[in-house]
Amino acid sequence: MNDSTPTPARATTTYTSVDVDGLSIFFRDAGPREAPVIVALHGFPSSSRMYEPMIQRLSDQYRLVVPDLPGFGHSAAPGADAFDYTFDHLARVIVAFIDKLGLQNFALLVQDYGGPVGFRVAQALPERVTALLIQNAVAHEEGLGPLWETRRALWRDRSTHEAALRKNFFSADATRLRHVGKSPHPERYDPDLWTDELAFLARPGQQEIQTNLFHDYQSNVAAYPQWQAWLRQHQPATLVIWGRYAPSFEVAAAHTYQRDVPAAEVHVVDAGHFPLDEAADEIARLTRAFLESHLP
Repeated sequence: MNDSTPTPARATTTYTSVDVDGLSIFFRDAGPREAPVIVALHGFPSSSRMYEPMIQRLSDQYRLVVPDLPGFGHSAAPGADAFDYTFDHLARVIVAFIDKLGLQNFALLVQDYGGPVGFRVAQALPERVTALLIQNAVAHEEGLGPLWETRRALWRDRSTHEAALRKNFFSADATRLRHVGKSPHPERYDPDLWTDELAFLARPGQQEIQTNLFHDYQSNVAAYPQWQAWLRQHQPATLVIWGRYAPSFEVAAAHTYQRDVPAAEVHVVDAGHFPLDEAADEIARLTRAFLESHLP
């Protein structure tokens, strides 16, 4: 007799859009409707697609709601002259999206740009955030490595440095490097990951949209003390998973969260800036164990 327990089947994913303040916001939705909710926010230059590995591995037990941010993926991308591409504005849209779907309590999973959007969402809806799940998203100055010196120059003088930023920011080499980083195993990375993102960045209007948004990234650095104070005040259940081979965000940033939330659980995995690219099984296992021990 075989006593082994079968692996729970993942739930069917739906791919739909909802109108939020006149914007069409695309989102992936998977998992039992009565299950604990995870709202996942993606990074640059990705989309909700980056969380497919989590959907595949966790939607048997959790409901994953994964939107494309305005200007990304399949969500509306009005021109930079018609929409204010700032992190404050993106966060307001996501708060309205969460309200539109009637999500009362949720764990917040963030990566890269999803971090600054997510921290603003957490500040707006503190009583509804059941946990923070952080993957290579910075909230402390220690996370910004040497590559950020040239990026800070853009914040100080956009007109002088914008052309150089665009030349690097939207290149094929840079798009690949965001994924592979310093990994000793580049053969483990699916080139479709950055090929798709490069096609996204080549769409009309994207250079203006993304340059405006990156110029506003300085508002995130200015907000770090506020986010750290929020963490110290609310002490959310916090899981930090960091890809050690990320080219831009320093590994030291993973452990800085424990200054604000001493009970935060921190793991550094053998992966790059998008840790799900190379360590999806490990990350899903760690996330499941964390949520089972922290969520009612």
